[in-house]
Amino acid sequence: MSTPQKPPSVHRAPAVLAIAAVLVLEALCLLGFAAWYGYQLVTSTPLSMGGAVFTLIFAVALAVWLLAVGHFFFRGYRWTRSAALVWQLFVVILAVPTLQAGLVLAGLGLLLPASAVLLLLFTKPVLEHTSRLTDGGKTF
Repeated sequence: MSTPQKPPSVHRAPAVLAIAAVLVLEALCLLGFAAWYGYQLVTSTPLSMGGAVFTLIFAVALAVWLLAVGHFFFRGYRWTRSAALVWQLFVVILAVPTLQAGLVLAGLGLLLPASAVLLLLFTKPVLEHTSRLTDGGKTF
């Protein structure tokens, strides 16, 4: 009787793990912001209730989307490279005025992970990980 074979272990490059981790951490920070914003919405009166509720829903939806991007990037889906790139460019756009406003720690907290992801997205291991043509054709 033959024994069942173990599936081959999937080796992921450290750059892939780093990008996926940064995306998930950014999503968790965004969820934390949404929780704080929701608390502030409940404990104080906003100038525009509709705008405040929209901002809260948008932040939660964006965090969920970013979690999905991190998950599917880790799995090697090709479309996640562009989603991660666009998100990191938005973070850089937010980081520059934050730095110019004198909030150095917050600005660097936004800028450094985003710039690392932007650089790592174009490395050979990451491109190979997200450009596979095997694994059941799930790299659309």
